[in-house]
Amino acid sequence: MKKKLNWMPAFFVGPHVILFALFILVPTIYGIYASFTKWNLMSDPIWVGLENYKTILFDSGSTFHTQFLNGLKNTLLFVFLSVPIMIILPLLIAVALEHKKVKMKTLIQSILYIPGLISISAAALIWLLIFNKQLGITGNVFGSDIAWPANQPYAWLIIIVITIWGGVGGNMIIYRASISGVSQDLYESAELDGAGPTRKFVSITLPSIRFPMVYTFVMTTAGAFNVFGQPLMMTKGGPHQSTNVLMMYIRQLAFGNGESIAGMASAMAVLLGLIILIISAFQFYVMNRNAS
Repeated sequence: MKKKLNWMPAFFVGPHVILFALFILVPTIYGIYASFTKWNLMSDPIWVGLENYKTILFDSGSTFHTQFLNGLKNTLLFVFLSVPIMIILPLLIAVALEHKKVKMKTLIQSILYIPGLISISAAALIWLLIFNKQLGITGNVFGSDIAWPANQPYAWLIIIVITIWGGVGGNMIIYRASISGVSQDLYESAELDGAGPTRKFVSITLPSIRFPMVYTFVMTTAGAFNVFGQPLMMTKGGPHQSTNVLMMYIRQLAFGNGESIAGMASAMAVLLGLIILIISAFQFYVMNRNAS
């Protein structure tokens, strides 16, 4: 007798698979194809093979080569400045909120999480007003006469501030959920052995939440490489394009003023995707090996 097939799982998984294929898989495949073409979004793509990649990577006299290197440098700087804070600060807050003496934990957690729900455009408007030298706190309270978005290192500072303000809450929620799942018997046993707070954090908390830490580290890094809204809204590229990240150049080439250069933009996007993939895989490997 043939076993009757159970189609119920397909009804739950199917819509997700269809949406993933339509809005992620197919555009990704077509974007990779477009990176090997000369395409302006209007006419049919013309196959040029590796020409776009050669121009971006090796043609030092090309504007696209200069844009790619400057965008990648600024993106790496943003990752270097933001990711360590976005990993360490939420972890410290989550550990602090687990302390018995801390009151109103849910309220504090909600206050820290709410900024992540605000759109980047609204958040940028708030922080631009705060850092405005005529209207903001920096000028009226602290007496600063600096135009922060137009000067370095202040332009990077306000980008990092709005990033941390909006992103700390999400990672903190993940850490709190993970820490709350750690058995209290481990901490009680450590106390009986004379372990202090630091020792318990290093020997019990960190090993117990290593998988959530790997997840937040990889996802935060990938998100930082895809940064776009903060530098665009806060500094519009900054002084002398010093905050023009790679995603801004990709968007400008594909959808900016004048004729679209979507093929070149797609090649830059593919290279950025490869960089994210390689770094994420390296992070996952190193953190899992050290944790084992």
